[in-house]
Amino acid sequence: MALDRRAELGEFLRSRRARLRPEELGLPAYGGRRRVPGLRREELAQLAGVSVDHYVRLEQGRTLHFSEAVLDAVARALRLDAVERAHLYRLARPWPEAGGADGRADQEQPRAQRVRPGLLRLLDSTPDVPAYIVGRDTDVLAWNRLAAALITDFGALPPRQRNLARLVFLDEGMRSLYADWRGKASDVAAYLRLDAGRHPDDPRTAELLDELAAASPEFREAWAEHQLKDKTHGRYVYHHPVVGELDLGFETLRLPDDPDQALIAHTVDEGTPSETALRLLSNWAREALPVG
Repeated sequence: MALDRRAELGEFLRSRRARLRPEELGLPAYGGRRRVPGLRREELAQLAGVSVDHYVRLEQGRTLHFSEAVLDAVARALRLDAVERAHLYRLARPWPEAGGADGRADQEQPRAQRVRPGLLRLLDSTPDVPAYIVGRDTDVLAWNRLAAALITDFGALPPRQRNLARLVFLDEGMRSLYADWRGKASDVAAYLRLDAGRHPDDPRTAELLDELAAASPEFREAWAEHQLKDKTHGRYVYHHPVVGELDLGFETLRLPDDPDQALIAHTVDEGTPSETALRLLSNWAREALPVG
C-alpha cells in the first residue's frame, strides 16, 4: 500500500471538491440532481481561473509539473489550510532530485531514527509531565515514566508495537482509554496520511498501511476520509483504569534538525480534578513502573 502520488493527488482533490457547496461560493446552483457531491470540476476550474482541461490534468495526475501559480489558485479555490496546501505541493510537484519521467526521486532507504541523549535527559527531567517523542509512521521513540503510566507501558512492548497507529487501531485497551476513541483514531489516521505524503517511498510506511488496512475496518474508514492533520496542540480525555478521568491538553515541539521527530508533552489545568488525578498517577508510576 505504498502511497501512489498520482492516485493520492486525484483522491485528495476530489475529497476537497466534495466538501464545498456551490451556493457557499457564489456559484449558480443549476436545477436537477447533481451527480457528484460538492463542486464539479468545471466549477472548481472557474473559481481557480484555470482551464477545465488544465485542472482535469492536475486531478488525474497526468503530469507532476504544475506551476506554483496554478497550485496556489487551486488551493485558494478549494480553501485549503496550510497543512493541506503543503500536501498538495508535495503531491503535485516533482521531487527536487528526481530524474525519472514520473517525477519520483531515487531516494535512499530511510535511516533508523535515533533520539539524542540530551532529549532523553529532558524527558527524564520532567517526571510530573507525561512526555514522549514520536518519529516517522507514528513510532514512539522515547518516553518518560509518566507517559508510560498514562498511555501504555511502552518498554514492555516489542519495538515494532511501539507505534501509535498500531496501538490505537489494533489494541483493544486503547478503545477504553480514550473517551472519544473515534476522534483519536481519526487524528492518528490524519497524522499518518500526512507522514506518508512526506515519505511516499518508505517501505516501512507501506507495510504499516497494509497491516492496518487488513486488520482494522475502522482504519479503512478513517483512511478513506483523506483527512490531514499535523500534531500541534489540543486535548484528549482519558478514562484511566487506575486514577479515573483525566482531561489533558498537549503541546508538540517539532525538532528543528529533525522535523520527523516531535516531542509531545501533556498539560493539565491547575486546580482541577484532572490535576489531582495526574498527581496520583505520578505517585503510582514511581512505584509500579521502571524508568523508560
